[in-house]
Amino acid sequence: MIEFALHGHVATLTLSRPPANAFTAEGLQQLRELVAKIDANPEVRAVVVTGAGEKFFSAGADLNGFAEGDRAHARVMAQQFGSAFEALQNARPVVIAAINGYAMGGGLECALACDIRIVEEHAQMALPEAAVGLLPCGCGTQTLPWLVGEGWAKRMILTNERVDAATALRIGLVEEVVPRGQAIATALAMAERACNVSPRAAAHSKRLVHLARQGVPRQAALALERERFVDLFDDADQREGVNAFLEKRTPQWRNA
Repeated sequence: MIEFALHGHVATLTLSRPPANAFTAEGLQQLRELVAKIDANPEVRAVVVTGAGEKFFSAGADLNGFAEGDRAHARVMAQQFGSAFEALQNARPVVIAAINGYAMGGGLECALACDIRIVEEHAQMALPEAAVGLLPCGCGTQTLPWLVGEGWAKRMILTNERVDAATALRIGLVEEVVPRGQAIATALAMAERACNVSPRAAAHSKRLVHLARQGVPRQAALALERERFVDLFDDADQREGVNAFLEKRTPQWRNA
């Protein structure tokens, strides 16, 4: 189950399935539907994803469903994990993971699908699927090496190496480490800062940044960057942003 809350321009998604916030097919479907709901609401400018409780962000997939070796079930789950986390990764608003505890397997892949990761100092992260005869199927084999490099991705996936918060920060897996219990507050404060920038400019910028990981040739991406810059002049927010700066006031975004 995923708990949804909206306060102002910030949506919060809380992974809530005791005891370890593990994902089921239904939970992944719910995540995908919530992302679609958020994308359709222009008032949402930032999203924070966290786990319920103090111990787990998410332990990933519920392994009970794989005990019988059902290939059909495996295909359904792989599709659900992939589509849910791709949707989260491509969501229009900035998405911030507040990693409040263990983020294992699909739980870490969920965090990897976010734009920014804030982790509490006691948290542990791993992609241990191969240790139980599986492999990451929620975009982990592609997103992790993009963030930390091939070497560390192989260490984590091929040798079941678990990393702590300090190591995660050092290798670029997360962007900030905070004391126990502070991830959600830090993420919400960052989300509020994200709400201060032009929603249209942020959405364009996010898609442009993602081009680098999609293998788009540099010259093509640079040409699109210039086009998107010019496209911003089609709506009122561009004029509002520049004039607010010149007039030394806070811009009032219309998201138009």
